Amino acid sequence: MSKPTISYKNYRFPPQIIAHAAWLYFRFPLSPRLVEEMLLERGIVVSYETIRRWGRKFDLAYAKQLRRKKP
Repeated sequence: MSKPTISYKNYRFPPQIIAHAAWLYFRFPLSPRLVEEMLLERGIVVSYETIRRWGRKFDLAYAKQLRRKKP
């Protein structure tokens, strides 16, 4: 089976920011508002609603990657 590909086409933010926000959201038990605050501290202005949408869009792909990386 091939690795699921995540397409970041047509998004306003670079793939690195989307991936970091999704990683924070899924790896730690953080709400979208907390992820928004953490990114804001780094100078990245993203609404919590955008983070929630990314979570719904990329949930299965990121969950599979996180499960695969655990020892």
